[in-house]
Amino acid sequence: MGSGEPNPAGKKKKYLKAALYVGDLDPDVTEDMLYKKFRPAGPLRFTRICRDPETCSPLGYGYVNFRFPADAEWALNTMNFDLINGKPFRLMWSQPDDRLRKSGVGNIFIKNLDKSIDNRALFYLFSVFGNILSCKVVCDDNGSKGYAYVHFDSLAAANRAIWHMNGMRLNNRQVYVGRFKFPEERAAEVRIRDRATFTNVFVKNFGDEVDDKKLKEIFSEYGPTESVKVIRDASGKSKGFGFVKYETHEAAQKAVLHLHGKSVDGKALYVGRAQKKIERLAELRRRFERLKVKEKSRPPGVPIYIKNLDETIDDEKLKEEFSSFGSISRAKVMVEVGQGKGFGVVCFSSFEEATKAVGEMNGRMVGSKPLHVTLGQARRRW
Repeated sequence: MGSGEPNPAGKKKKYLKAALYVGDLDPDVTEDMLYKKFRPAGPLRFTRICRDPETCSPLGYGYVNFRFPADAEWALNTMNFDLINGKPFRLMWSQPDDRLRKSGVGNIFIKNLDKSIDNRALFYLFSVFGNILSCKVVCDDNGSKGYAYVHFDSLAAANRAIWHMNGMRLNNRQVYVGRFKFPEERAAEVRIRDRATFTNVFVKNFGDEVDDKKLKEIFSEYGPTESVKVIRDASGKSKGFGFVKYETHEAAQKAVLHLHGKSVDGKALYVGRAQKKIERLAELRRRFERLKVKEKSRPPGVPIYIKNLDETIDDEKLKEEFSSFGSISRAKVMVEVGQGKGFGVVCFSSFEEATKAVGEMNGRMVGSKPLHVTLGQARRRW
């Protein structure tokens, strides 16, 4: 092909590597099985099943690396959703640079799908709008959960799909097709919307003496309630938090305004709008990311984990108790609402020091309780 001639495959050029991602694999699929499945498509460099670095358990996906991009493209176009070990697999171009995937550009969300629509059907339904990088119907043990994701290689293709497919009836069900939104974005939308309408209030940091009846007495002053519930564990003991659902948004607002921080039996209540599930998940994700950043900044060491700590033990006291066994880079008691949660971690500079601490401190009485001490996994910097 001359330099002045149009390249009909130019649109896909950046994906024409020689490696394919293979997803939705059965746990028993091996590298050899992948090799035998894809060898007829052309000469292979290697196949790889991705595994958990600690347990070596397969993660349900892998890679097939061809010698020639044309063979990889042929496999992608003709073998997608074939069976291996009795289970259909998904193929897409391997993308070492995951910035496109993480950007969300070209990604769409589909919901209210009929359970009969699988990955293969979804792919052929949407492939008329552009080049699909990946598509997946979300499933559990009972089959399709009724929603899916399709990632196109361009925003224009995604917009075409939304324009033509949103509101269409597929297998007699009207589907929603829209732009993919990251969980944080959806959580922010829910939060803004719910602040103006919420009727459900979350309450925590009260003692065992507060039951449903007493909680209702406290909160009924601000308006009629639909339900009041103190959350309890399997033994019936209060977990120290609960929910109050009001009949009106105005009553819920008043309760939050007047009761947050109020002392009940010597404890300051936390009272706030009850978050939706998507908001709680987004918050947990943010906390996890912050913890990962903190973990990377911590010095390497060998951690030991201590349970059944006395309520009087703080960070300094914990470090003092274990300092005789070696050099400590970190000692931390986990706390919630200013109160120890009964467990903590101590990081030593060497495996020998940590092992000695476990051997001598496990079962030792500190304060009024015997400690339960176990060895953690050493962090390394590569």
